[in-house]
Amino acid sequence: MTTTSITSPKIRTSRRAWWKELWVQVMIAMALGIALGAVRPDLGTQMQPLGDAFIKAIRMLIAPIIFCTVVNGIAHMADMAKVGRVAVKALVYFEVITTFALVIGLTAVNVWQPGAGMNVDVSSINASVVEPYVKQTAAVGFVPFLINIIPQTFVGAFAEGNILQVLFLSVMCGFALIWLGERAKPMTDVIDVGAKMIFGMVKIVMWAAPLGAFGAIAFTVGKFGLGSLSSLGKLIGGFYVTCVIFIAVVLGPISALCGFSLWKLIRYLWEELLVCIATTSSETVLPRMLSKLEALGCERSIVGLVIPTGYSFNLDGTCLYLATAAVFLAQATNTHLDISHQVGLLLILLVTSKGAAGIAGAAFVVLAATLAAGGTIPVASVALVLGVHRLMSQALTPTNLVGNAVATIVIAKWENALDAARMRLVLDAGEAPDGGA
Repeated sequence: MTTTSITSPKIRTSRRAWWKELWVQVMIAMALGIALGAVRPDLGTQMQPLGDAFIKAIRMLIAPIIFCTVVNGIAHMADMAKVGRVAVKALVYFEVITTFALVIGLTAVNVWQPGAGMNVDVSSINASVVEPYVKQTAAVGFVPFLINIIPQTFVGAFAEGNILQVLFLSVMCGFALIWLGERAKPMTDVIDVGAKMIFGMVKIVMWAAPLGAFGAIAFTVGKFGLGSLSSLGKLIGGFYVTCVIFIAVVLGPISALCGFSLWKLIRYLWEELLVCIATTSSETVLPRMLSKLEALGCERSIVGLVIPTGYSFNLDGTCLYLATAAVFLAQATNTHLDISHQVGLLLILLVTSKGAAGIAGAAFVVLAATLAAGGTIPVASVALVLGVHRLMSQALTPTNLVGNAVATIVIAKWENALDAARMRLVLDAGEAPDGGA
């Protein structure tokens, strides 16, 4: 087995003071946000700009990070056949795992039936609240999705922050640098330094993570309030349990087969998971995921290709949400769904779930698109889950994150690009090496 080219620095033996740990600061901020939202809902909702500002600060760095990481990784790989091989393996893995997620989601919602007995009259639903989302469904679909991968201009991909468009340009630039050979070295050196600069900016922005978590949680609790959502509590609770079951039943055995403990991996990514839960966005930790998985022992080029691609194609939590929400709405509106209907729904979701990349409120938009494509469940019924979508996102986003972390390790091992000894050392220590993240 070939090992990663990453130098293996020593694992820290002395820990920082507990109150300096990011995860502690984020948890304290979340607790304060929950308290504020519960006691002063009006003031809690006014904290939304704090969470939004943090998310925007991270998102502005994602495109240059992906570009620098992928271009540098491919250029140093110097093997276009390997790039194609990694991409094919990743896409096959993504399709298999997301299919498992959809099947588990459909099975679970049929067993606990959270919408049974609600007897919602569709004509009484105010459909105007979901019109902005339904209008976007025309852009969701497999063919438009493929066309949208090609940006209008080179700079436009970075301006819009579309991950797949940036990835497309990065792969092309990486191939071009391979063809240039030794003449490309000055450019790869510049890109390498640029990546280090961007990751330095990420560390600066992450200092504000507790503030962002506080604002996002205070807004969620202040605006929705758990009391007003009691009628949908069965749906929310069941969905959280479904996400846990998927992680344990699907990702757990895969991790064991690859020689690592899933629970140790979750401990290693604990800070990133907390930020995801608070902000309901996995994009906020994408830069840290790249550096932490590289520090774990995965080859840089594998991490650079798999993680950005997974953020569009390997959305396990989103698939669980789509399957759960669609059948819940059928149950709530007394829409009959037999086995053939649910198989058809599964096939539609396999396509629409891949067409969500780059769309604001992607999971909700794709849900509306799926109902429109199926033609069985009333599209207007999505208004029933609009209010709880954010709370369900607090389960689906960390599920997406864990799924992509496992996928990266699996593909790295499949490609003999994983330093297994280093991975075990880091996971046992429960922290990244110095400079790893």
